[in-house]
Amino acid sequence: MTGGPVTGGPRGRRGPSGLRRRAAGPLPRTLRARLIAGLVVLLVVTCAAVGFATTAALRHFLVDRLDQQLADAGGRYAASLEHAGQSGDTRAQAPGTFGARLLNGRVTAAGVVDGDADDASDPNADDRVTLSPAGQRALSALPPGGPARTVDLGGLTGPYRVRAVAGRDGDVLISGLPLRQVEDTVDRLVMLEFTVFALAVAGAGIAGAVWVRWSLRPLDRVARTAERVAALPLASGAVTLAERVPDDDPRTEVGRVGTALNRMLDHVGASLARRHAVEERLRAFAADASHELRTPVAAVRGHAELALRHPGAVPEPVRHSLERIGAEAGRMGTIVEDLLLLARLDAGRPLVDEEVDLTRIALDSVADARAAGPEHRWRLALPEEPVLVRGDTHRLSQVVANLLANAHTHTPSGTEVELSLATDGEQVRLAITDDGPGIPPELTARVFERFVRGDRARSRTTGSTGLGLSIVQAVVQAQGGEVAVTSRPGRTVFTVRLPAAPLT
Repeated sequence: MTGGPVTGGPRGRRGPSGLRRRAAGPLPRTLRARLIAGLVVLLVVTCAAVGFATTAALRHFLVDRLDQQLADAGGRYAASLEHAGQSGDTRAQAPGTFGARLLNGRVTAAGVVDGDADDASDPNADDRVTLSPAGQRALSALPPGGPARTVDLGGLTGPYRVRAVAGRDGDVLISGLPLRQVEDTVDRLVMLEFTVFALAVAGAGIAGAVWVRWSLRPLDRVARTAERVAALPLASGAVTLAERVPDDDPRTEVGRVGTALNRMLDHVGASLARRHAVEERLRAFAADASHELRTPVAAVRGHAELALRHPGAVPEPVRHSLERIGAEAGRMGTIVEDLLLLARLDAGRPLVDEEVDLTRIALDSVADARAAGPEHRWRLALPEEPVLVRGDTHRLSQVVANLLANAHTHTPSGTEVELSLATDGEQVRLAITDDGPGIPPELTARVFERFVRGDRARSRTTGSTGLGLSIVQAVVQAQGGEVAVTSRPGRTVFTVRLPAAPLT
């Protein structure tokens, strides 16, 4: 059976837009990491909300106090800018207090208390400031008697909270207090909150990680139990499933998972035991039947040959029937021997362990294949030095013969078949390559199963039983090696890897 292309699965799923879906990003993968990340994110969001609320509340409170101070002060400082000493000691005003007088929508005087010592000649001389046109327009837009507003006067440090009142001379008196202290207080609160919240989040994250790790210990035990069960060779034969999850408390979620997993392991263990018992009976039956059939098959073949040697005249139809009986008896004997060999290998019976010259086996096997299939082109690619392995000479010869016969049987005339040998470190690689039509994709993964045939119609005429490649795999595995196949139209390669013989 030679090969066809092995078609792989899709290389990547594509979304509705036709683009390949990619990973969303470096998101946490484990449940522990997700829980800790969720806890930290929740704390960060909570702290941010608390910080925003407290900052906004403090700012609102401080601005309200400024507004109250402006309401209490009225326009005394603004009036003093034009009428020195009219409203008492203007230096009693807080440093940074702003005042302005508007007449007919234009600023006639503006000043800011600087907090310096009084000037006897003019107590307001050092307070006068010149506003920018934008600042004057902002003051002109203030309604007398309206609520306080925040404006940027331009040329002064930071924004001001200002309020306008009607003067006694038909003018508008404007008083203002700087927001700089409010902003500084809010900034200090923000830094304090950031420091406190950062320490709180870090401490809560560490404590949460310890708590989550402790809480997920039962789930870790479930995972370790599942990993140990997954590592068991469940397909190799008799397996004792002694692993069980210790956490089976039905009052907890992990306990319910553990109970379900233990129940599943009980079912799997019982199924494996029944399957192994059935396989043992089948192996015993195949071995016994093969052994018992050898004698009658040999007897039938012997009697047919004896009848053909009869000295008297044998009618031609009888002679033909006897020849067919002998041929079919020989074919049946081959099948019986193959089944008996597989039964012995299944039972784990050891093969002969001796030094084997694979180069000699390759030469002899290709010579036999060339005699059996002269219509094919046979090639050899051998290293200069003999290739030696440890194993059973007879069985390894059978492996090479079966692979060559498989290439001869399932490829058309004129196909080139090459046998190559190479030493790869501590392994020996034997490859048989042909340029035939290839193995159908649906058979590629099943070529080493028993009674699998590449062409059922041809198998009936050529006598293929579907056991040749099964024997190849069983013998190679019994010798500590492995066999694989790759196939596409025009190239099929069966590769056998065996441990190299140690140097003496």
